[in-house]
Amino acid sequence: MGDDSEWLKLPVDQKCEHKLWKARLSGYEEALKIFQKIKDEKSPEWSKFLGLIKKFVTDSNAVVQLKGLEAALVYVENAHVAGKTTGEVVSGVVSKVFNQPKAKAKELGIEICLMYIEIEKGEAVQEELLKGLDNKNPKIIVACVETLRKALSEFGSKIILLKPIIKVLPKLFESREKAVRDEAKLIAVEIYRWIRDALRPPLQNINSVQLKELEEEWVKLPTSAPRPTRFLRSQQELEAKLEQQQSAGGDAEGGGDDGDEVPQIDAYELLEAVEILSKLPKDFYDKIEAKKWQERKEALEAVEVLVKNPKLEAGDYADLVKALKKVVGKDTNVMLVALAAKCLTGLAVGLRKKFGQYAGHVVPTILEKFKEKKPQVVQALQEAIDAIFLTTTLQNISEDVLAVMDNKNPTIKQQTSLFIARSFRHCTASTLPKSLLKPFCAALLKHINDSAPEVRDAAFEALGTALKVVGEKAVNPFLADVDKLKLDKIKECSEKVELIHGKKAGLAADKKEFKPLPGRTAASGAAGDKDTKDISVPKPGPLKKAPAAKAGGPPKKGKPAAPGGAGNTGTKNKKGLETKEIVEPELSIEVCEEKASAVLPPTCIQLLDSSNWKERLACMEEFQKAVELMDRTEMPCQALVRMLAKKPGWKETNFQVMQMKLHIVALIAQKGNFSKTSAQIVLDGLVDKIGDVKCGNNAKEAMTAIAEACMLPWTAEQVVSMAFSQKNPKNQSETLNWLSNAIKEFGFSGLNVKAFISNVKTALAATNPAVRTAAITLLGVMYLYVGPSLRMFFEDEKPALLSQIDAEFEKMQGQSPPAPTRGISKHSTSGTDEGEDGDEPDDGSNDVVDLLPRTEISDKITSELVSKIGDKNWKIRKEGLDEVAGIINEAKFIQPNIGELPTALKGRLNDSNKILVQQTLNILQQLAVAMGPNIKQHVKNLGIPIITVLGDSKNNVRAAALATVNAWAEQTGMKEWLEGEDLSEELKKENPFLRQELLGWLAEKLPTLRSTPTDLILCVPHLYSCLEDRNGDVRKKAQDALPFFMMHLGYEKMAKATGKLKPTSKDQVLAMLEKAKANMPAKPAPPAKATSKPMGGSTPAKFQPASAPAEDSISSSAEPKPDPKKAKAPGLSSKAKSAQGKKVPSKTSLKEDEDKSGPIFIVVPNGKEQRMKDEKGLKVLKWNFTTPRDEYIEQLKTQMSSCVAKWLQDEMFHSDFQHHNKALAVMVDHLESEKEGVIGCLDLILKWLTLRFFDTNTSVLMKALEYLKLLFTLLSEEEYHLTESEASSFIPYLVVKVGEPKDVIRKDVRAILNRMCLVYPASKMFPFIMEGTKSKNSKQRAECLEELGCLVESYGMNVCQPTPGKALKEIAVHIGDRDNAVRNAALNTIVTVYNVHGDQVFKLIGNLSEKDMSMLEERIKRSAKRPSAAPIKQVEEKPQRAQNISSNANMLRKGPAEDMSSKLNQARSMSGHPEAAQMVRREFQLDLDEIENDNGTVRCEMPELVQHKLDDIFEPVLIPEPKIRAVSPHFDDMHSNTASTINFIISQVASGDINTSIQALTQIDEVLRQEDKAEAMSGHIDQFLIATFMQLRLIYNTHMADEKLEKDEIIKLYSCIIGNMISLFQIESLAREASTGVLKDLMHGLITLMLDSRIEDLEEGQQVIRSVNLLVVKVLEKSDQTNILSALLVLLQDSLLATASSPKFSELVMKCLWRMVRLLPDTINSINLDRILLDIHIFMKVFPKEKLKQCKSEFPIRTLKTLLHTLCKLKGPKILDHLTMIDNKNESELEAHLCRMMKHSMDQTGSKSDKETEKGASRIDEKSSKAKVNDFLAEIFKKIGSKENTKEGLAELYEYKKKYSDADIEPFLKNSSQFFQSYVERGLRVIEMEREGKGRISTSTGISPQMEVTCVPTPTSTVSSIGNTNGEEVGPSVYLERLKILRQRCGLDNTKQDDRPPLTSLLSKPAVPTVASSTDMLHSKLSQLRESREQHQHSDLDSNQTHSSGTVTSSSSTANIDDLKKRLERIKSSRK
Repeated sequence: MGDDSEWLKLPVDQKCEHKLWKARLSGYEEALKIFQKIKDEKSPEWSKFLGLIKKFVTDSNAVVQLKGLEAALVYVENAHVAGKTTGEVVSGVVSKVFNQPKAKAKELGIEICLMYIEIEKGEAVQEELLKGLDNKNPKIIVACVETLRKALSEFGSKIILLKPIIKVLPKLFESREKAVRDEAKLIAVEIYRWIRDALRPPLQNINSVQLKELEEEWVKLPTSAPRPTRFLRSQQELEAKLEQQQSAGGDAEGGGDDGDEVPQIDAYELLEAVEILSKLPKDFYDKIEAKKWQERKEALEAVEVLVKNPKLEAGDYADLVKALKKVVGKDTNVMLVALAAKCLTGLAVGLRKKFGQYAGHVVPTILEKFKEKKPQVVQALQEAIDAIFLTTTLQNISEDVLAVMDNKNPTIKQQTSLFIARSFRHCTASTLPKSLLKPFCAALLKHINDSAPEVRDAAFEALGTALKVVGEKAVNPFLADVDKLKLDKIKECSEKVELIHGKKAGLAADKKEFKPLPGRTAASGAAGDKDTKDISVPKPGPLKKAPAAKAGGPPKKGKPAAPGGAGNTGTKNKKGLETKEIVEPELSIEVCEEKASAVLPPTCIQLLDSSNWKERLACMEEFQKAVELMDRTEMPCQALVRMLAKKPGWKETNFQVMQMKLHIVALIAQKGNFSKTSAQIVLDGLVDKIGDVKCGNNAKEAMTAIAEACMLPWTAEQVVSMAFSQKNPKNQSETLNWLSNAIKEFGFSGLNVKAFISNVKTALAATNPAVRTAAITLLGVMYLYVGPSLRMFFEDEKPALLSQIDAEFEKMQGQSPPAPTRGISKHSTSGTDEGEDGDEPDDGSNDVVDLLPRTEISDKITSELVSKIGDKNWKIRKEGLDEVAGIINEAKFIQPNIGELPTALKGRLNDSNKILVQQTLNILQQLAVAMGPNIKQHVKNLGIPIITVLGDSKNNVRAAALATVNAWAEQTGMKEWLEGEDLSEELKKENPFLRQELLGWLAEKLPTLRSTPTDLILCVPHLYSCLEDRNGDVRKKAQDALPFFMMHLGYEKMAKATGKLKPTSKDQVLAMLEKAKANMPAKPAPPAKATSKPMGGSTPAKFQPASAPAEDSISSSAEPKPDPKKAKAPGLSSKAKSAQGKKVPSKTSLKEDEDKSGPIFIVVPNGKEQRMKDEKGLKVLKWNFTTPRDEYIEQLKTQMSSCVAKWLQDEMFHSDFQHHNKALAVMVDHLESEKEGVIGCLDLILKWLTLRFFDTNTSVLMKALEYLKLLFTLLSEEEYHLTESEASSFIPYLVVKVGEPKDVIRKDVRAILNRMCLVYPASKMFPFIMEGTKSKNSKQRAECLEELGCLVESYGMNVCQPTPGKALKEIAVHIGDRDNAVRNAALNTIVTVYNVHGDQVFKLIGNLSEKDMSMLEERIKRSAKRPSAAPIKQVEEKPQRAQNISSNANMLRKGPAEDMSSKLNQARSMSGHPEAAQMVRREFQLDLDEIENDNGTVRCEMPELVQHKLDDIFEPVLIPEPKIRAVSPHFDDMHSNTASTINFIISQVASGDINTSIQALTQIDEVLRQEDKAEAMSGHIDQFLIATFMQLRLIYNTHMADEKLEKDEIIKLYSCIIGNMISLFQIESLAREASTGVLKDLMHGLITLMLDSRIEDLEEGQQVIRSVNLLVVKVLEKSDQTNILSALLVLLQDSLLATASSPKFSELVMKCLWRMVRLLPDTINSINLDRILLDIHIFMKVFPKEKLKQCKSEFPIRTLKTLLHTLCKLKGPKILDHLTMIDNKNESELEAHLCRMMKHSMDQTGSKSDKETEKGASRIDEKSSKAKVNDFLAEIFKKIGSKENTKEGLAELYEYKKKYSDADIEPFLKNSSQFFQSYVERGLRVIEMEREGKGRISTSTGISPQMEVTCVPTPTSTVSSIGNTNGEEVGPSVYLERLKILRQRCGLDNTKQDDRPPLTSLLSKPAVPTVASSTDMLHSKLSQLRESREQHQHSDLDSNQTHSSGTVTSSSSTANIDDLKKRLERIKSSRK
């Protein structure tokens, strides 16, 4: 028991594997219970048992095994994963269950097998069961056969494959075990139940007793078709439906099923193919040529035995067929002829379609041999030709058959007609098109008039058969001239004919009933009639169908009624009657008179020949009335026209009578049943009158009426020949004009062009120019219908004439023929079953093809020529080929008979010499054109070998082969190629080239076909193997072709074909099929389906006439045609017209044409953002691949469907490259007009273009690159900024193309990369291009390296990412590349860097091998550009670079463009040299271009004066370097100057890309949060604040308005900005660096943000606003108090001035001012009161009291008063000492106001101050000297600095120094260069000497706002951030000291200086100076930075140059002040 308890505790799955049987039994029982409980088939529980199920069924213990089998059955039935176990479990059942003695075990085993079949694993089960048949144990064999039988019985022959079972049946019947034999008998009966007689041939060799038993069993079987009783899971819904239908008593489905199922099996399919060629007697070919007939007979008998095999293996039977053909054709012994014919029969039956290629050779020989009279020979020949017919198509052998029809021998004529009759019986209306029927009918019509009765009968039978097959409507036009007797005979024959096929099961039936006839059954004597009976007996079904279908024929088809048409459809058939050719015997004049007198008034007849014209006229009038009233049936047309022609007839002299007469002829023709007989009576007369000036029109009208009655082709022929048989040129020209017009009205069908051509040639040679012109016009009209081939007839005309003809053709080019508006030609035909016009195109082209005079060249193809082509010496072979080419060239158009040429050429297709292969291909191409459609018959023997050449390894050979195949297919259509197994055999070959080319070709051709032969399915297994081919291209092509196969075969068939694949492959292929199913194109529909329906059923006849015209045009292509060739037909409807050209494109409808007018890109709001989100969230595939897989293309297609016009998308994703070209052309056209759409879909467009980069077609690539150039130009104009995802999914693929072998493509790609830098930062481009240098393609590596060099050259080292060091190291690696071009490119790139950065390069590139280093050094030496030359280099580069970036700089989205900052850094890092002066100028010029703002130039000199003094303190800059580097890992040694790093990061803060901005802010925040590093920001505060509020402005104006942007992103950006600011304003030293202008703009930005209602609506909006509040308080408290107070005053002034500004805004500004007022007591000592008072003065000047009082709110005036009051209170009377900056104090309202206040507060002080004001002028003067000095000295130094006014300036300075001896000009000089200082001193000394006056230069402590000096020539405010107070409490020296410390700390002096009045202040109201706009400051700062770097590197020697350059700039800029003003305004407006 202990043991027991052990296993009891185990889990179920372990119990099942236990070694104790009890444990296993318990395990299986528990498992069974578990399985029954699990409801979900996909439950994970099932997977636990996956590996155990085999053990369940193979358990060694019989009892336990039973339980295991039960559990396994339940598992298989319910588990989703059960399919995986099929193989192992079924093999286990076969080996371990079927041998069990217990019946129960066997039953369960069988059940399990059947259950596996039900869950779709039939193939695997069948495979295992068939393996079981080889087992030695008979029990197992019996059980396996029984299982197969049950499976077949339950699931049917669709699921259980019969072929493998039938294969083993004979072996089972031979078994020694009776049980096995009995089981075999049962399964044979079951199989017979499903496939009937198809089972007989495979079993014909079993024991006769067994066969007899079987026959007995078979007879007992019910005749009804069997049905499956059990269904696969996937079919179980179908089962449910079936049951419903049966319960409803509807057996319909069943019927349908039989149709599908029964004929599915063809005995032939079940047979094994036998290889016989190797079994031929060795001496066969000698014997067959032997002189003794016995020997020949022996040889033939040997063949006869071999070909009795019912199925032969494909092979090269050409020689054998040739030998047999020779016997048939030439042998004198008729017995041998019969024997050879039997052999051919055997071959044809055994090979089926594979024999097709030989059919053309044999058919003419057999037909000609029918001259033999012996019945057995005739019978043998009949059998042979019938068997051969089934291997090919009537089309293919039609030429040969028609050629024999003209034979003189009646027997041959009879047998050929009988053969045609038998052949027709195999045709259907669609396989017997009009184009084919026409020549046959023409030939047979000759035979019905033959003298030999047997020939006539045979012809009647053939015509009758045709009538039966295609219906009267199609045949009647050809029987127009047949008399009634013969017509009746034809109809009689037609009724007797029994067609072989029914409606649906056509093909199957003929295979089943017909093929066995000539085949194996011994007594199959199939002479014509007998044949018919044989066949017709077993097919009662279709028989009933056929007459039923035809019954509605005539009434429905309406128009072509029976001859005589008596009342067939009553009056409704008027048109119909007229349509039918009216055959009328010629009547004598007496009879005519008699008939006429019966219908005309007697006076009329008497007066006809009266001599008085008036009487004749009256007579005509009566005649006309009578005709008008006559009824059609009663009108004797011939009699009436005879009367008219009676004397004087057409010689009538009076034109009025003549006009009447002609009009009456027209009336009769229109109203009566007008026959050709009647027409002939009048036509001559009409032609005679057509040239008459007065009667010509009436004659034309009459002719047109006759043409309508008797058909245009006949009438035209008559008229033209009559016209040219007379001499009158006027008649000739008018006849031709009439014909031109008639052709347009009637259409072209049926016209005999040949007949016209000779007449037209005569006309062209006429002397009369009118005739020539008319002829040329006629040719023009014919050209519309016939096409360019028409010209061939006139090649030999004179050049002058030819040029006229060409000009006429040129006019017609591109026009389409008009739809016919009249004529019965259309009535009678447009309704044919065929859909007449559907075929008309064929007609047109075939007609033309028929016209071409074809040369017979077979006599030139001599045996010598053939042997030459096959010679061993290639030169001789080449000669032979040259000869052939010459022959074809000379003949131009040839007849299809080309003798032995095909075999000779075929041999050359696999010539070892590729040049000859190509030559052969060219000849074959020529041949196709020369032979035209007749080349069809050579497809099998020559066409297929061309396809083999597609597997050639040489590209050019493959291309030639493809061109040849296309040339052939153009002539033949695709049907011939797809029929038979040849194509699938080719696809089977495992040659990747062959496979990809062939699949590509099929993918191109299949979509254009309306239907394909069923043999296409044979290619599918090979297509599947291609889907898994090792070669990627093959896989891709196979995937491309998949949807087109599916389009023709349907998903079901394709999915079924996966059955034979391995399970893994099957799953993959099924997945691909699913995908293909989704984008499976629709079949190209016949343009008007609607009308093809009524054609099949019977529409009420009245529908016809009414809609005739409409229908004509619509039904033009009603029925599918076998191969739509040139769709040129008169009846083309508007829809069909668009389908002209060689093939009918898949979708051509009017609607689509109209649709093309709309936009091609639809703007989907947020579409792009959503796509990017999806890609980020991995909802869709990331666009990243080495070659685009289908899923990417699918994904793109899906994404595009919503935003690209459907028709364009079809073009874009078409398999044919020409459609891509079209799409690109359309996109180029719409680029300008649909900018928004293009930008909205930009990501998709770029992705689609990356797909085009993978196309092999150069034209597409060129077009794509052309489009890209235009696109990026547009994007840069639109100031678009490429997003990261757009860039990453496009640039890498573009970079790949830079390695293309073609120069022109590389150039284009480089141009595009260049343009991309305008819409995507160069620094981001860099890594992509760097990636390209890792390519295997050396061209690509070299080009990428060159591009990197260009980037560095243009944008400086900042583009090098991640760091210059890393980038250069990677580039340097390539110096050692094995490719010379790559080495050079790498060296050049590094030299470029060297030219910009000097020796630092060596540090960056790290260690190089000696060899590489020496190469580099050598190259640097050689490169003439030494570092000293760099600036010049820079300068040369500038202009072109300027334009590169100008658009960037203007892009608000990009803010201070990163590219700019990178340039500055580059400029900065240059070493100094003399040319720098010029350099500087250029820099500024560039700046100006970039910013479109001359402001920069105005300030240009400023940095020079400020900077030069700083040379000595520049070093400390390096102190913070290590800190910064730690913060920003992006910067390497390259940035020895921290400033460039910070500049770069700051420039990114204002980036239009949110992420870039956030990253930059994060980096800055990191610096600000660490006290020791924060110092590094010193000197960059303004710049940073400017970038920040630009970003704020960008968010406010752009991002917030952009609905596509996620608002979370914006909140994130806001929080980063506010966080940064708060950090910044907590560091007081940094906060104080913010200048007035910047603070003003910052406050403006923050207040605007607080008031932004859009923020409040966001979730975290309130939080943002609270943070801004906090920040504002911080800014007010921590910034320099003077600056912030000044900024707020200016802001208040601006906000009150601006009408647009909201009152709320001003209110908030005032609240800030109030807060400042509260802080004043603490801060008063640190405030520069002079400046504040100046600001208040300006404010009061702009807003005098009166104006302020008018304000709606009283707040402004109160604010101002409060501020002044507080200041007065704090400062007392001293406040009046601070008015130094106000020019004209007397005018200032402020002074008065302050005085009043002082008085008010303390009278005594007031009076004192008053006195002081008066008497202490000197003191005030002194005071003013402290501040007013600023303006005055600024003015003076300005003059000294300018060339023109230097002297004047020096004089003024001298005067000034004299007047204020203690004035300190030191600070001004201190900041200038040494040279300038000495210049000033020298100048002063000279003046002193001149004036002989001594002056003293002394210094005092006055402070000088340096900035002002250099900045502006106006005495306005000094905006200095130093805190220039004149209050006694704080001495200015303190500030000077502080300033020095700050300067030293940051190593940059120029920060403090940029607070100065901007240009606007100088230009707008001079009285209202405002604060400098911060944007201007940024640019000036940038220029300063740039300069400072240069100057730092200059030596003092060149300072004079630098200086002078600066001053020049300044003076010129002052001159341009108006221009500047305009430009500034423009920029400002663009910034908004």
